[in-house]
Amino acid sequence: MADPLFFTPSREITIGDIADFTGAKLLNRSLASRSVIRLASINDASADSLIFVDGRKNAESLAGVKAAGVLCPESVADTVPFDIAVLVSANPQRDFASIGRLLFPSSVRPKSWLGETGISDGAIIHPSAVIEEGATVEAGAVIGKGVTIGSGTLVAATAVIGENCQIGRDSYIAPGVSIQCAFIGNRVSLHPGVRIGQDGFGYVPGPAGLEKMPQLGRVIIQDDVEIGANTTIDRGALSDTVIGEGTKIDNLVQIAHNVRIGRFCVIAAHCGISGSCVIGDQTMLGGRVGLADHLNIGSRVQVAAASGVMNDIPDGERWGGIPARPIKQWFRDIANIRSIGKSRKEQSSDE
Repeated sequence: MADPLFFTPSREITIGDIADFTGAKLLNRSLASRSVIRLASINDASADSLIFVDGRKNAESLAGVKAAGVLCPESVADTVPFDIAVLVSANPQRDFASIGRLLFPSSVRPKSWLGETGISDGAIIHPSAVIEEGATVEAGAVIGKGVTIGSGTLVAATAVIGENCQIGRDSYIAPGVSIQCAFIGNRVSLHPGVRIGQDGFGYVPGPAGLEKMPQLGRVIIQDDVEIGANTTIDRGALSDTVIGEGTKIDNLVQIAHNVRIGRFCVIAAHCGISGSCVIGDQTMLGGRVGLADHLNIGSRVQVAAASGVMNDIPDGERWGGIPARPIKQWFRDIANIRSIGKSRKEQSSDE
Protein backbone atom coordinates (compact mmCIF):
# COMPACT_ATOMS: atom_id res chain seq x y z
CA MET A 1 0.00 0.00 0.00
CA ALA A 2 1.28 3.47 -0.87
CA ASP A 3 2.19 5.81 1.97
CA PRO A 4 -0.68 8.21 2.75
CA LEU A 5 -0.39 11.90 1.96
CA PHE A 6 -1.52 13.89 4.97
CA PHE A 7 -1.64 17.18 3.05
CA THR A 8 -2.98 17.36 -0.49
CA PRO A 9 -3.21 20.55 -2.58
CA SER A 10 -6.43 22.51 -2.10
CA ARG A 11 -6.36 23.76 -5.70
CA GLU A 12 -4.49 23.61 -8.99
CA ILE A 13 -1.82 26.24 -9.40
CA THR A 14 0.59 27.19 -12.16
CA ILE A 15 3.88 29.04 -12.26
CA GLY A 16 2.00 32.03 -13.69
CA ASP A 17 -0.45 31.93 -10.77
CA ILE A 18 2.47 31.94 -8.34
CA ALA A 19 4.00 34.98 -10.04
CA ASP A 20 0.69 36.84 -9.91
CA PHE A 21 -0.02 35.87 -6.28
CA THR A 22 3.41 36.76 -4.89
CA GLY A 23 4.38 39.56 -7.22
CA ALA A 24 7.57 37.69 -8.18
CA LYS A 25 9.02 38.36 -11.62
CA LEU A 26 8.79 35.34 -13.94
CA LEU A 27 11.82 35.47 -16.24
CA ASN A 28 10.54 33.00 -18.85
CA ARG A 29 6.83 33.57 -19.55
CA SER A 30 6.70 30.48 -21.77
CA LEU A 31 6.79 28.39 -18.58
CA ALA A 32 3.81 30.18 -16.99
CA SER A 33 1.40 27.29 -17.63
CA ARG A 34 3.56 24.70 -15.86
CA SER A 35 1.69 23.07 -12.95
CA VAL A 36 2.93 22.92 -9.34
CA ILE A 37 1.48 20.35 -6.94
CA ARG A 38 4.25 20.07 -4.32
CA LEU A 39 6.47 22.23 -2.17
CA ALA A 40 9.90 20.72 -1.62
CA SER A 41 13.42 21.31 -0.40
CA ILE A 42 16.20 21.40 -2.97
CA ASN A 43 17.31 17.89 -2.01
CA ASP A 44 13.79 16.45 -2.31
CA ALA A 45 12.55 18.30 -5.38
CA SER A 46 10.81 16.73 -8.37
CA ALA A 47 9.57 18.02 -11.71
CA ASP A 48 6.20 19.08 -10.24
CA SER A 49 7.52 20.95 -7.19
CA LEU A 50 8.27 24.52 -6.19
CA ILE A 51 11.49 25.24 -4.29
CA PHE A 52 13.20 28.38 -2.99
CA VAL A 53 16.76 29.62 -2.57
CA ASP A 54 17.37 32.63 -0.33
CA GLY A 55 20.96 33.52 -1.27
CA ARG A 56 24.09 32.66 -3.19
CA LYS A 57 25.36 30.46 -0.34
CA ASN A 58 22.78 27.88 -1.43
CA ALA A 59 23.09 28.46 -5.16
CA GLU A 60 25.55 25.58 -5.66
CA SER A 61 22.81 23.15 -4.59
CA LEU A 62 20.82 24.04 -7.71
CA ALA A 63 23.17 22.17 -10.02
CA GLY A 64 21.28 19.22 -11.46
CA VAL A 65 18.12 19.86 -9.45
CA LYS A 66 14.71 18.98 -10.92
CA ALA A 67 11.80 21.32 -10.18
CA ALA A 68 8.91 23.11 -11.84
CA GLY A 69 10.03 26.46 -10.51
CA VAL A 70 12.30 28.22 -8.03
CA LEU A 71 11.75 31.39 -6.01
CA CYS A 72 15.09 33.15 -5.65
CA PRO A 73 16.70 36.59 -5.43
CA GLU A 74 17.95 38.21 -8.62
CA SER A 75 21.56 37.47 -7.62
CA VAL A 76 20.90 33.72 -7.92
CA ALA A 77 18.80 33.71 -11.09
CA ASP A 78 21.73 33.03 -13.43
CA THR A 79 22.63 29.80 -11.56
CA VAL A 80 19.22 28.14 -12.03
CA PRO A 81 19.16 25.33 -14.64
CA PHE A 82 17.61 26.51 -17.92
CA ASP A 83 14.60 24.16 -17.76
CA ILE A 84 13.34 25.46 -14.38
CA ALA A 85 11.04 28.48 -14.18
CA VAL A 86 12.77 31.33 -12.36
CA LEU A 87 10.63 33.53 -10.10
CA VAL A 88 12.71 36.48 -8.91
CA SER A 89 11.63 37.61 -5.44
CA ALA A 90 12.94 40.09 -2.89
CA ASN A 91 11.96 37.63 -0.14
CA PRO A 92 11.85 34.07 -1.51
CA GLN A 93 11.19 32.31 1.80
CA ARG A 94 8.25 34.56 2.66
CA ASP A 95 6.73 34.09 -0.80
CA PHE A 96 7.33 30.33 -0.60
CA ALA A 97 5.47 30.25 2.73
CA SER A 98 2.56 32.23 1.28
CA ILE A 99 2.19 29.68 -1.53
CA GLY A 100 2.32 26.91 1.09
CA ARG A 101 -0.55 28.50 2.99
CA LEU A 102 -2.51 28.85 -0.25
CA LEU A 103 -2.00 25.24 -1.35
CA PHE A 104 -2.15 23.56 2.06
CA PRO A 105 -4.36 25.68 4.35
CA SER A 106 -5.00 22.80 6.78
CA SER A 107 -1.27 22.67 7.59
CA VAL A 108 -1.47 26.09 9.28
CA ARG A 109 -5.14 26.24 10.30
CA PRO A 110 -5.90 22.87 11.89
CA LYS A 111 -9.13 21.08 11.09
CA SER A 112 -11.11 18.55 13.09
CA TRP A 113 -9.16 15.30 13.48
CA LEU A 114 -12.48 13.46 13.40
CA GLY A 115 -14.03 15.38 10.51
CA GLU A 116 -16.82 16.73 12.70
CA THR A 117 -18.66 20.03 12.45
CA GLY A 118 -21.08 21.61 14.88
CA ILE A 119 -21.62 20.30 18.38
CA SER A 120 -21.15 16.56 18.79
CA ASP A 121 -23.66 14.53 20.75
CA GLY A 122 -20.64 12.97 22.42
CA ALA A 123 -19.43 16.26 23.93
CA ILE A 124 -20.11 17.07 27.58
CA ILE A 125 -21.40 20.64 27.79
CA HIS A 126 -22.84 22.42 30.83
CA PRO A 127 -26.32 23.86 30.16
CA SER A 128 -25.14 27.39 31.01
CA ALA A 129 -22.34 27.38 28.42
CA VAL A 130 -22.86 29.67 25.41
CA ILE A 131 -21.50 28.38 22.11
CA GLU A 132 -22.00 30.57 19.05
CA GLU A 133 -23.31 29.12 15.82
CA GLY A 134 -20.45 27.99 13.59
CA ALA A 135 -18.27 26.66 16.41
CA THR A 136 -17.30 22.97 16.50
CA VAL A 137 -17.11 20.90 19.69
CA GLU A 138 -15.94 17.34 19.11
CA ALA A 139 -16.92 14.17 20.92
CA GLY A 140 -15.21 13.81 24.28
CA ALA A 141 -14.65 17.53 24.80
CA VAL A 142 -15.80 18.90 28.16
CA ILE A 143 -17.20 22.45 28.42
CA GLY A 144 -17.80 23.80 31.92
CA LYS A 145 -20.31 26.10 33.56
CA GLY A 146 -20.58 29.62 32.15
CA VAL A 147 -18.07 29.08 29.31
CA THR A 148 -18.46 31.14 26.13
CA ILE A 149 -17.01 30.02 22.77
CA GLY A 150 -17.04 32.12 19.60
CA SER A 151 -18.06 31.23 16.07
CA GLY A 152 -15.48 29.40 13.98
CA THR A 153 -13.62 28.03 16.98
CA LEU A 154 -12.80 24.31 17.06
CA VAL A 155 -12.67 22.55 20.44
CA ALA A 156 -11.15 19.14 19.75
CA ALA A 157 -11.81 15.78 21.40
CA THR A 158 -10.64 15.44 25.03
CA ALA A 159 -10.09 19.19 25.48
CA VAL A 160 -11.40 20.48 28.82
CA ILE A 161 -12.51 24.08 29.36
CA GLY A 162 -13.18 25.13 32.94
CA GLU A 163 -15.85 27.28 34.50
CA ASN A 164 -16.41 30.84 33.17
CA CYS A 165 -13.56 30.74 30.65
CA GLN A 166 -14.06 32.74 27.46
CA ILE A 167 -12.70 31.79 24.04
CA GLY A 168 -13.00 34.09 21.04
CA ARG A 169 -13.74 33.36 17.40
CA ASP A 170 -11.80 31.27 14.88
CA SER A 171 -9.54 29.75 17.55
CA TYR A 172 -8.24 26.19 17.80
CA ILE A 173 -8.19 24.16 21.01
CA ALA A 174 -6.36 20.89 20.27
CA PRO A 175 -6.90 17.45 21.80
CA GLY A 176 -5.67 17.15 25.37
CA VAL A 177 -5.70 20.88 26.12
CA SER A 178 -6.92 22.06 29.51
CA ILE A 179 -8.03 25.64 30.17
CA GLN A 180 -9.09 27.24 33.43
CA CYS A 181 -9.27 30.79 34.81
CA ALA A 182 -8.56 32.18 31.33
CA PHE A 183 -9.82 34.61 28.70
CA ILE A 184 -8.61 33.73 25.20
CA GLY A 185 -8.92 35.97 22.15
CA ASN A 186 -9.63 35.46 18.46
CA ARG A 187 -7.56 33.28 16.11
CA VAL A 188 -5.59 31.70 18.97
CA SER A 189 -4.10 28.23 18.45
CA LEU A 190 -3.39 25.96 21.41
CA HIS A 191 -1.62 22.77 20.34
CA PRO A 192 -1.99 19.33 21.96
CA GLY A 193 -1.23 19.10 25.65
CA VAL A 194 -1.19 22.84 26.37
CA ARG A 195 -2.11 23.69 29.98
CA ILE A 196 -3.55 27.12 30.66
CA GLY A 197 -4.51 28.65 33.99
CA GLN A 198 -3.35 26.12 36.58
CA ASP A 199 -2.17 27.63 39.86
CA GLY A 200 1.32 29.08 39.99
CA PHE A 201 4.22 27.81 42.07
CA GLY A 202 3.75 29.85 45.23
CA TYR A 203 4.46 28.74 48.80
CA VAL A 204 5.25 30.41 52.12
CA PRO A 205 6.99 28.83 55.14
CA GLY A 206 4.57 27.76 57.88
CA PRO A 207 4.67 25.89 61.18
CA ALA A 208 4.04 22.58 59.41
CA GLY A 209 6.24 23.25 56.39
CA LEU A 210 5.47 24.95 53.09
CA GLU A 211 1.97 26.36 52.84
CA LYS A 212 0.28 27.19 49.56
CA MET A 213 -0.13 30.83 48.53
CA PRO A 214 -3.57 31.33 46.92
CA GLN A 215 -3.33 32.02 43.18
CA LEU A 216 -6.29 34.32 42.46
CA GLY A 217 -5.43 35.82 39.07
CA ARG A 218 -6.23 34.82 35.50
CA VAL A 219 -4.51 34.14 32.18
CA ILE A 220 -5.23 36.62 29.38
CA ILE A 221 -4.23 35.47 25.89
CA GLN A 222 -4.72 38.14 23.24
CA ASP A 223 -5.55 37.72 19.54
CA ASP A 224 -3.40 35.76 17.05
CA VAL A 225 -1.27 33.97 19.65
CA GLU A 226 0.01 30.45 18.92
CA ILE A 227 1.16 28.18 21.74
CA GLY A 228 3.07 24.95 21.07
CA ALA A 229 2.46 21.45 22.38
CA ASN A 230 2.87 20.75 26.11
CA THR A 231 3.53 24.37 27.02
CA THR A 232 2.21 25.51 30.41
CA ILE A 233 1.03 28.97 31.42
CA ASP A 234 0.18 29.53 35.10
CA ARG A 235 -2.51 31.94 36.21
CA GLY A 236 -1.51 35.01 38.18
CA ALA A 237 -1.27 35.10 41.94
CA LEU A 238 -3.03 38.45 42.47
CA SER A 239 -2.67 40.10 39.04
CA ASP A 240 -3.01 38.39 35.64
CA THR A 241 -0.60 36.46 33.46
CA VAL A 242 -0.78 38.10 30.00
CA ILE A 243 0.38 36.90 26.57
CA GLY A 244 0.37 39.76 24.06
CA GLU A 245 -1.14 39.89 20.59
CA GLY A 246 0.63 37.97 17.83
CA THR A 247 3.16 36.27 20.11
CA LYS A 248 4.35 32.79 19.08
CA ILE A 249 5.44 30.29 21.73
CA ASP A 250 7.13 26.98 20.92
CA ASN A 251 6.64 23.55 22.51
CA LEU A 252 7.59 22.73 26.11
CA VAL A 253 7.78 26.27 27.46
CA GLN A 254 7.00 27.13 31.11
CA ILE A 255 5.50 30.55 31.84
CA ALA A 256 4.98 31.25 35.53
CA HIS A 257 2.43 33.34 37.42
CA ASN A 258 2.11 37.11 36.81
CA VAL A 259 4.35 37.04 33.72
CA ARG A 260 3.50 39.68 31.12
CA ILE A 261 4.72 39.07 27.58
CA GLY A 262 4.36 41.79 24.96
CA ARG A 263 3.15 41.76 21.36
CA PHE A 264 4.77 39.78 18.52
CA CYS A 265 7.37 38.04 20.66
CA VAL A 266 8.99 34.71 19.70
CA ILE A 267 9.81 32.22 22.45
CA ALA A 268 11.60 29.01 21.44
CA ALA A 269 11.29 25.56 23.02
CA HIS A 270 12.33 24.74 26.59
CA CYS A 271 12.37 28.34 27.78
CA GLY A 272 11.51 28.89 31.44
CA ILE A 273 10.13 32.30 32.44
CA SER A 274 9.96 32.80 36.19
CA GLY A 275 7.22 34.59 38.07
CA SER A 276 6.44 38.30 37.57
CA CYS A 277 8.81 38.83 34.63
CA VAL A 278 7.80 41.52 32.14
CA ILE A 279 8.87 41.16 28.50
CA GLY A 280 8.42 43.94 25.94
CA ASP A 281 7.23 43.78 22.32
CA GLN A 282 9.02 41.93 19.50
CA THR A 283 11.50 40.24 21.82
CA MET A 284 13.04 36.87 20.89
CA LEU A 285 14.20 34.18 23.35
CA GLY A 286 16.26 31.32 21.94
CA GLY A 287 15.76 27.72 23.02
CA ARG A 288 16.38 26.85 26.70
CA VAL A 289 16.62 30.46 27.84
CA GLY A 290 15.88 30.84 31.53
CA LEU A 291 14.74 34.08 33.19
CA ALA A 292 15.03 34.69 36.93
CA ASP A 293 11.96 36.13 38.62
CA HIS A 294 10.84 39.78 38.62
CA LEU A 295 12.99 40.77 35.63
CA ASN A 296 12.15 43.49 33.10
CA ILE A 297 13.19 42.51 29.58
CA GLY A 298 12.79 45.32 27.06
CA SER A 299 11.31 45.43 23.58
CA ARG A 300 13.19 44.14 20.50
CA VAL A 301 15.60 42.22 22.74
CA GLN A 302 17.33 39.04 21.51
CA VAL A 303 18.62 36.44 23.98
CA ALA A 304 20.87 33.63 22.70
CA ALA A 305 19.88 30.00 23.22
CA ALA A 306 20.67 28.33 26.57
CA SER A 307 21.32 31.67 28.28
CA GLY A 308 20.57 32.28 31.95
CA VAL A 309 19.26 35.81 32.48
CA MET A 310 19.72 37.25 35.97
CA ASN A 311 19.42 40.99 35.26
CA ASP A 312 17.07 43.41 33.49
CA ILE A 313 17.81 43.98 29.78
CA PRO A 314 17.19 47.38 28.14
CA ASP A 315 15.33 47.79 24.84
CA GLY A 316 17.00 46.61 21.66
CA GLU A 317 19.95 44.75 23.20
CA ARG A 318 21.36 41.30 22.39
CA TRP A 319 22.52 39.16 25.32
CA GLY A 320 23.89 35.67 25.78
CA GLY A 321 25.73 33.33 28.13
CA ILE A 322 25.46 32.10 31.72
CA PRO A 323 24.98 34.47 33.41
CA ALA A 324 23.74 36.42 30.40
CA ARG A 325 25.46 39.69 29.50
CA PRO A 326 25.64 41.89 26.38
CA ILE A 327 26.60 39.79 23.38
CA LYS A 328 29.90 41.57 22.63
CA GLN A 329 31.03 41.16 26.24
CA TRP A 330 30.04 37.49 26.12
CA PHE A 331 32.12 36.95 22.97
CA ARG A 332 35.11 38.76 24.56
CA ASP A 333 34.83 36.57 27.66
CA ILE A 334 34.80 33.42 25.54
CA ALA A 335 37.84 34.65 23.58
CA ASN A 336 39.70 35.41 26.82
CA ILE A 337 38.97 31.95 28.24
CA ARG A 338 40.19 30.33 25.03
CA SER A 339 43.36 32.40 25.05
CA ILE A 340 44.07 31.39 28.68
CA GLY A 341 43.64 27.74 27.75
CA LYS A 342 45.88 28.17 24.73
CA SER A 343 48.60 29.89 26.77
CA ARG A 344 48.62 27.12 29.34
CA LYS A 345 48.88 24.52 26.59
CA GLU A 346 51.86 26.37 25.05
CA GLN A 347 53.60 26.65 28.45
CA SER A 348 53.09 22.94 29.05
CA SER A 349 54.60 22.04 25.68
CA ASP A 350 57.64 24.31 26.35
CA GLU A 351 58.35 22.54 29.59
